[in-house]
Amino acid sequence: MADELLDEIEAINSIYGDSSLVRSEDDVDTIYVLQLPGDEASSLKLRFPDTYPASEPPEALATHHSSKGERGAGARDLRIFREALAEVFSPGLVCLFDAVEEFNRKLEDEKEQEEPEQHISSNSNEEQEHAVDLSSLPAPPWTLSEVLVDMKSTFIAHVAPVTSPAQAKLYVEQLLHSDKRIRTATHNITAWRIRGDGSSSYQDCDDDGEDAAGGRLLHLMQLMDIWDAMVVVTRWYGGVKLGPKRFAVINTVARDAFVHAGMVEEKKKGK
Repeated sequence: MADELLDEIEAINSIYGDSSLVRSEDDVDTIYVLQLPGDEASSLKLRFPDTYPASEPPEALATHHSSKGERGAGARDLRIFREALAEVFSPGLVCLFDAVEEFNRKLEDEKEQEEPEQHISSNSNEEQEHAVDLSSLPAPPWTLSEVLVDMKSTFIAHVAPVTSPAQAKLYVEQLLHSDKRIRTATHNITAWRIRGDGSSSYQDCDDDGEDAAGGRLLHLMQLMDIWDAMVVVTRWYGGVKLGPKRFAVINTVARDAFVHAGMVEEKKKGK
């Protein structure tokens, strides 16, 4: 089994929960069962070819277990996941995390088309501010870093453009509300920098229990001269302490997300 696949299995189980990706009971080493996120989500049988991830993506063979109480959900989930795999796979790169995230987006889009559109009630501005239905708001325009696994801890960063501290705080609330695996992670470290009107500016951070990590994220944004943006770095602790090295890993995934979002240019080698 390729080292890339071993690392990916560990990352998927760290992020989505133990036994999210396990070897199938079939007597074939390359077949696994993937439990899709969600309390009543389907599980799928996947085959990992020997050439994965060099040249071939995983193959979604069949539904292993269908969603509860929803007719045709298993076939729908299999179809959507196959579409997601085809869209995200790039030769040489593991793709399962991206495929699951793309599956979630596609599934949500289909459900929104099937259900009547939900609107926030037109109460007073003060009532809306204190009683916002987070699920009814548009999803923040997150850009994600690559998943990084180090000494059994798993890290990923979300970044988004923001124009006010209130918007940054709302985006954090939306992220935690919409994603149980992130909400229950060991740490969600945040930082943001925002230019206000005139000469005013705002910047803040939150360690979320990872001492000094928020300040280091904020310092990274200062060094990269990033404004009107926020970052959330999520860590799932794997049971092995990283010591000071954890700060470098946290900054690495944050920087990766900023680069992916086009908020900073990647310097060429040798410069």
